[in-house]
Amino acid sequence: MLTLRKSQDRGFADHGWLKSFHSFSFAGYHDPKHMGFGNLRVINEDRIAPGTGFGTHGHRDMEIISYVLSGELAHKDTLGNIKGIPPGDVQRMSAGRGVQHSEFNHAKDQTTHFLQIWIEPNVTGIEPGYEQKGFADAEKRGRLRLVASPDGAQGSVTIHADARVHAGLFDGAEKATLALDPQRQAYVHLVRGALTVNGTRLGAGDAAMLVAEPLIELTDGKDAEVLLFDLPAD
Repeated sequence: MLTLRKSQDRGFADHGWLKSFHSFSFAGYHDPKHMGFGNLRVINEDRIAPGTGFGTHGHRDMEIISYVLSGELAHKDTLGNIKGIPPGDVQRMSAGRGVQHSEFNHAKDQTTHFLQIWIEPNVTGIEPGYEQKGFADAEKRGRLRLVASPDGAQGSVTIHADARVHAGLFDGAEKATLALDPQRQAYVHLVRGALTVNGTRLGAGDAAMLVAEPLIELTDGKDAEVLLFDLPAD
């Protein structure tokens, strides 16, 4: 079964310096029908205005992934990491028993556009951790590239959660399939462009929730960038 979640049905917050779409209930947006999907808890599509950002704040017991689409995100945390996150990089921060960090857009004339993703961990109270890796467009062109997994397979970042995250770029005749274990489910988030998922057309910001589907097929992309989350069934 495939359930379509349209972009315009997401929550939205405009803080002036930050414009954010919420796929699931977050902060002032609450929808009891969309509290998360499996252990996927947050997908926020954020746009940070030039010269602004999130001041130092804390997290604990959450796997947090940042996926930058344009601009650059400046990250600083209490683990001693001071990093710039450009498009193509995947950043993983394991909050564990507690970490403080900030995220800024230091550019004077460019908005930072990125996805903030939270996945509930399968272990709590661990030592906080940080990892960042780059994935070139060529690795994602016309295929699903594993970018985050519990075991760091294929050079992906390692998350302390039962989830696998794939990224792909699709245009024209390019297509990909992924077999899905019957004990698992999938969440497909279209970052930009247009794409057909198991016969259903998605536009930018749309998502497809797939339950009891043996195969996921991505076809007919038009400048599409997609994230696919392979998750345990509820």
